[in-house]
Amino acid sequence: MKKTLIRCGWIVSLDNAIGDVAAQDILIGDDKILAIGADLGEADEIVDAREMIAIPGMVDAHLHTWETGLKAIGCDWRQGEYLRDVFAGMSTYFEPDDNHIATLAGALSRLDAGVTTLLDYCHNVRSTEQAERSVDALEESGIRSVFCLGTGVYRPDQQPTEAELQRIHPRDRVEQIRNRLSNDERLVTMSLAIPGPHWAEEPSIRANLALARELGLRTSSHATMRKHQELMPDGYTILTKEGLLGPDHNIVHANYLPDDELKLLVEAGITVTSTVQTEIRGYGRPPAVSRVVNFGGLPSLGVDVEPKIPGDMFREMQLALAYALNERVREDIVKPERPVENKPIFARDALRWATIGGAEALGLGHRIGTLTPGKQADIVLLRANDLNLFPVRNPLFSVVEFAHAGNVDTVLVGGAFRKRDGKLLYGEDQVRRVRARLWDSSDRIIREAGFQVSR
Repeated sequence: MKKTLIRCGWIVSLDNAIGDVAAQDILIGDDKILAIGADLGEADEIVDAREMIAIPGMVDAHLHTWETGLKAIGCDWRQGEYLRDVFAGMSTYFEPDDNHIATLAGALSRLDAGVTTLLDYCHNVRSTEQAERSVDALEESGIRSVFCLGTGVYRPDQQPTEAELQRIHPRDRVEQIRNRLSNDERLVTMSLAIPGPHWAEEPSIRANLALARELGLRTSSHATMRKHQELMPDGYTILTKEGLLGPDHNIVHANYLPDDELKLLVEAGITVTSTVQTEIRGYGRPPAVSRVVNFGGLPSLGVDVEPKIPGDMFREMQLALAYALNERVREDIVKPERPVENKPIFARDALRWATIGGAEALGLGHRIGTLTPGKQADIVLLRANDLNLFPVRNPLFSVVEFAHAGNVDTVLVGGAFRKRDGKLLYGEDQVRRVRARLWDSSDRIIREAGFQVSR
């Protein structure tokens, strides 16, 4: 067993038994954390992080990674342009290798920014090869990830099956990817993206859920519609009461779900992921973070759509916290439909949303999310001497409120270094080739779709 000892300036463990400690060490054995403390014995390698803050790797719990090459093309969008121009437009011009390079670049950018785990919600799949190439990219990047297999949108000249038109997953495709990702303890695992009650008719939803349960797959769905727009009216309530939705299901957004419905889902163990940067720009109701907390749940966070917002999970966490705190200071204006006492929220909660909450939403809470002996060594080291962080008086506050992706010095995933001394270990030449391929791919797609990027 190879042992690595990280001598830390500060450790924000999020493990209640360990807490926040200064001038202590993390001992890693192969892929796991062996111990945290002082005088931990000999090691094969010693990392000097005495001027750094160690935190658990962040979890981006919802990202459409295939959109990486379309970054920052629509930051002013407000009126449905994303659905029209990206999801139902440019997506239809993606070939398998386009999925591959966008996913690879997106995963590497996450590692560079301190994210060690990613849920890749890939709803741009019209062929099994497209799905396979997306998985190839996740594996090549070295990130811990859940490939959340979705379906795609078709142009009139493309030929979907009748089942695909109804948004039902082709069994052979799901089985093929499941066979490839059959080991749920490996670095890349699988779940199923299903069009939920807001986006599909009842027979399609039930068929997808039955397939997922049969193959032992967790599921995730978008909840983005107002009540009168739901394709399966009250579908979340009905399916939850039947036991078809539970702790193995994750809902994204949930802004428009009424209190009684959201409370039912949270109490059933269904996890809720908010993408606050996206939601406060394009939704008529606040992010669900605050309500999930009030109902006893643990929120998770995701970046969602980089065509509109930046992919920095520190920024996502900070905005989620700021918005939730603001709701608490203006309770008289934005009370819920049925008054619910607002539970207090603190900085530590926000870091938990970006780590533990994401781990639980992905079904990985037993492996990641905290710096705990026995868990995977997914660790991020932040440079405490960077001027935006120095001097560090309270490492938790420094991380949650002041840090950004540029402070990330070192990233380990399962004990393996993915970034060190401020540089990705993927290789500078390889990163240059990734950038060139991504530009060529996305430039071709934008031109073929006839989209005009604002100058």
